[in-house]
Amino acid sequence: MASLKLSHIYKVYENGHKAVNDFSIDIDDKEFIVFVGPSGCGKSTTLRMIAGLEQITTGDLFIGDNLVNDMEPKDRDIAMVFQNYALYPHMTVYENMAFGLRNRHMPEEEIKEKVLEAAKILDITDYLDRKPKAMSGGQRQRVALGRAIVRDPKVFLLDEPLSNLDAKLRAEMRTQITKLHKRLGATFIYVTHDQVEAMTMGTRIVVMKLGYVQQIDKPMNLYNKPYNKFVAGFIGTPQMNFFDVTLKRENDTVSILFKDGSKIELPYENVCKVHDKYLHGDVNVIFGIRPEHIFVSEEKTGLSCTVTSIERLGNETIIYGDLGSEASEFTMKDEGKSIIIKTVQDKEFEIGEVINLAISPEKIHLFDGQTEVTIMHDIPEYNAIAAKVSKDELELLDAKVKLNPVYFEAVKDAKDVLLEVSPEAFVPGKDFKLPVVKIEKIEDKNLAYLRYKDSYIFALVDENVKEGSEYAFSLRFDKIRVLVDGNVVSDIVSDRDCLRGRFEMNQLGRNDYEFFYNINDTKLKTSEKNGYKINTVEGNNCYKKIYKYEFNRCDVKIAENGIPAKLIEVKDFGNQKYALVDVAGQNLLVLVDANFDSAAKDLYISLDSEKLEVWQEESNFRIC
Repeated sequence: MASLKLSHIYKVYENGHKAVNDFSIDIDDKEFIVFVGPSGCGKSTTLRMIAGLEQITTGDLFIGDNLVNDMEPKDRDIAMVFQNYALYPHMTVYENMAFGLRNRHMPEEEIKEKVLEAAKILDITDYLDRKPKAMSGGQRQRVALGRAIVRDPKVFLLDEPLSNLDAKLRAEMRTQITKLHKRLGATFIYVTHDQVEAMTMGTRIVVMKLGYVQQIDKPMNLYNKPYNKFVAGFIGTPQMNFFDVTLKRENDTVSILFKDGSKIELPYENVCKVHDKYLHGDVNVIFGIRPEHIFVSEEKTGLSCTVTSIERLGNETIIYGDLGSEASEFTMKDEGKSIIIKTVQDKEFEIGEVINLAISPEKIHLFDGQTEVTIMHDIPEYNAIAAKVSKDELELLDAKVKLNPVYFEAVKDAKDVLLEVSPEAFVPGKDFKLPVVKIEKIEDKNLAYLRYKDSYIFALVDENVKEGSEYAFSLRFDKIRVLVDGNVVSDIVSDRDCLRGRFEMNQLGRNDYEFFYNINDTKLKTSEKNGYKINTVEGNNCYKKIYKYEFNRCDVKIAENGIPAKLIEVKDFGNQKYALVDVAGQNLLVLVDANFDSAAKDLYISLDSEKLEVWQEESNFRIC
């Protein structure tokens, strides 16, 4: 069997439509990966690119250690199961399953052995002499699976194989395919629009929308920790309830304020990772809660609904209602007022009844009202820390630090500033000291809850920091955003940057070429692989275009020779120093050491051409 690697895969059609955008995933051997999303999201197109039935516009596809972009489908050692079975109607089941093996000129005895073994696994031995028209949909689907099994491929690709079956048969076939995956020990990639199939079958799920990957994760992580509103609403049945709300913190309580006047109160601990800017009652937030995490209460809770419809399913009851004590006029969906509750309470409910509702505080979801991305990250993006400017010092966290030159220029006329401090900005040092209340292990990182007054400061720390201790630290000020009156006056230095330039080719012989990235009239030689890829994707127009060359900031250096640049100024953040240089009208920050000589205005920068990412800006996709 085999692993797969999809690296920055794009599918762009001639009319400019991008069906798949920057798709990247590493698939381990024997994994069961599910691509899920609504119609037109690009999931089947991605599967067909893996199969070789669609050409990859740009990006790399590896099966095992082999790059297969240009390999014929028959040579990729994959087997595909289609939605419509794709069986030959004039052949028997045996002949359908044996057809591919005969095309490979396999001995008849070996073919018979493989077909009978697959038929036994799929329980279709009694149907080997039948033709497809004499079989049910479920039986035909098992034949299609059998035809794939006999080939003993490295990878199984299944494109909505159960969509033509009825609900009961789909449930049975889900179980059969899951058992088959475990028995064969093969790599499965499965496409579906049914989130129930995705949740019950996949070891990992790729959620897609409009050609973009929204989230790749294990099923329960998608359910419990959706990255955005789309994933939250797509995963789970019935779907999550969403409401436009505001959040207001008072001491240790945070109120969720609904537009109709309803209110829920939560302990601050449940939302302590939410950025402080959302907790003042003036920023729109999307509140999400799953139907199974809402409970009918006998007491008044601040949240009530009028029952508008009831579905009694025996072991559970689905209640549909409108927030408040009055039902609204009928609409197909009135998001923001309609609510769905899934309950197992043994109680009779009546249409028109007003019921009180309680929620599980630890099960709430909050999303930004504009971006619809979660604001409850496992590791908060930033800590909001208020600070004061006093002469040449910055007062924060009950300590004072000397204003570095960059900040001095940015805040010299201000008194109060707000710092947005990334958890990665904390480093061991002597400037500050705070008690460690809790250490949370998140994958391979340690997140420390540092107590400061009535809130937490979140820092990524090493394993030597323990709960109950005091953490002494300094801050990397190049990783802090500074705001004055809500306006950014000094931003975070990002880990990545880019320069723009041309792409060139020299012909050395009849079939011998060398390729270059030209930045500020300096040629950086690149590999034939990258050169041919750019030429293949862009055609001969590639020599007329300007490309964006993107890189990690740590990969750019001041050097004795290289790309010409002019020094604009030195930005000194105290514990980090950068040279701001001009490269053919483009500004670039280059990390330099403390002894950097700022007297020389003309200098050079070096870049490793093999570490550059090449981006086509017109359609915004990565070529290589």
